Amino acid sequence: MRIGELARRTGVSERSLRYYEQQGLLTAERTPGGHREYPEAAVDRVVRIQELYAAGLHSDRIARLLPCMRDADGGPSAVATPKLVADLVAERDRIDRMITDLVRSRDTLDEVIEAARTR
Repeated sequence: MRIGELARRTGVSERSLRYYEQQGLLTAERTPGGHREYPEAAVDRVVRIQELYAAGLHSDRIARLLPCMRDADGGPSAVATPKLVADLVAERDRIDRMITDLVRSRDTLDEVIEAARTR
């Protein structure tokens, strides 16, 4: 499929798809006319990339993790290693810390809002 169709099917801009390619996160074949051609599996790959970005991972970390993950379900591939597991645990712990901080911030805001309402 061409880049426009991949963008439409994933909701990701063509510019982002080109960036993913530059970062080594996504690959495309080139037609004789120089157009990008993506395989059907690229849809799952882009969804996985978006999920990892949403989790707060940077492109360099995503590039290291993607080869160890199956695109269709995000499970480990045959090349998953104990280091991958350790990296994923560290990322999950980082996300948990962020969630704790956000909940604390929300609670503080709730207290301020309540105090302002009762004045």
